[in-house]
Amino acid sequence: MNLISNQTNCLKGEIICPGDKSISQRILILGSLLNCDLIVDGFLDAYDPNSTLNALNKIGASILKKDKKIILSKRKDPFTNPIEELDLGNSGTGARLMLGLLSGLGLNAKLVGDSSLSDRPMLRVVDPLKEMGVSIETNDGKLPIKTLGGKIINCFEYRMPIASAQVKSCLILAAASSNREIKIFEPKITRDHTERMIEYFGGDIKYGDSKNPGAIILKKTNLESRNTYSVVGDFSSASFIIVATLIATNSNVTIKNVGLNKTRSGLIEILLSMGAAIKISNKKIQCNEEVGDIHVSSSELKGVNVPETIIPNIIDEIPILSVAAIFAEGTTTIKNASELKVKESDRLNAITDGLSKLKISHQLFDDGLSIEGCGGEIDTSETINSFDDHRIAMSFLIAGARSKNGIIVRDCKNIETSFPNFTMLMNNLGMCINEKD
Repeated sequence: MNLISNQTNCLKGEIICPGDKSISQRILILGSLLNCDLIVDGFLDAYDPNSTLNALNKIGASILKKDKKIILSKRKDPFTNPIEELDLGNSGTGARLMLGLLSGLGLNAKLVGDSSLSDRPMLRVVDPLKEMGVSIETNDGKLPIKTLGGKIINCFEYRMPIASAQVKSCLILAAASSNREIKIFEPKITRDHTERMIEYFGGDIKYGDSKNPGAIILKKTNLESRNTYSVVGDFSSASFIIVATLIATNSNVTIKNVGLNKTRSGLIEILLSMGAAIKISNKKIQCNEEVGDIHVSSSELKGVNVPETIIPNIIDEIPILSVAAIFAEGTTTIKNASELKVKESDRLNAITDGLSKLKISHQLFDDGLSIEGCGGEIDTSETINSFDDHRIAMSFLIAGARSKNGIIVRDCKNIETSFPNFTMLMNNLGMCINEKD
């Protein structure tokens, strides 16, 4: 499915942010591990979370979708080895977190995924899991992967060579599901949804200590049952709406119920430094996650040097940040972002390919790029390649708000992995995105 995004005069309106994809997947896994009757609202009904849901049901979880809610029922029987392969589709989060759960439970299972997921590195979780006592077979460090049981050792300590919330969460889940203690040290602070969720359910976990930054300590604990859980809005989804509003003319949009976790919402800090008109109201804590409403208005942006320390917390937002940089005055420089090469696509290559087709002056580094903003409208006759990556597709469609003759993006079906109502929602605000033959 190809889409074309045409110029818009203004974006206006108020919307409720779609549910957080990362949290939606984590509540399915931890909710199943709790083994209680639990109703989840705000769940993101998209391909990635649904892949995780289906995989959990194949090992014995009891999860249903009903009336826009997720219903987890208490199981009578323990988790079991699945008869079928566990297909995680395009979800790197689902694959890595499920590996942790399966390893901790000691199950024999085979995990597979689509062509994109099957090309992503998995040794970053497989190697420490083996050190923890799990027997695992891989396809040269990639999917398909077989877990073959084993026994998780207690009091495992691991210093992560790379900053990755997925790696950290995988190991935490392996320890939690086997009732073992673990201590992890991450080189830079990454999103802490797993830690917050375990804490919300009464787990004995310590993290975010200013005296010992990067240390996560999980003790043996029995998680406490709860009746309900509410998923906050996905900041990564909100980021597309934020940047679209900033670059469009005469625009003013309010996004309600957005997750504002400080390990996740670093893009706001960067955009504010670029001169963005962004205000936050109605802050509150919901299920141990900070949430609020974001008010955005059209702004004249200026280029900045993005601090390298914030990169792990904005890694998913770099494609849309690059679009904001296109319409800023001056140069925006992004470094320490080599992790972009091993996402759903090589996002560094995908971003630079799109920038070239938009005739935007830029420079590619081994670990990032610099973008020379044009400050005005863009004009292209070339089709942008999404590289089958939802965030690349949505980012360049947002750029169409300031295009003279529209921007065509090829292969946009992938958007449904994380933001299935993207086109409808953006058009309701005033954009003009349509299918293109």
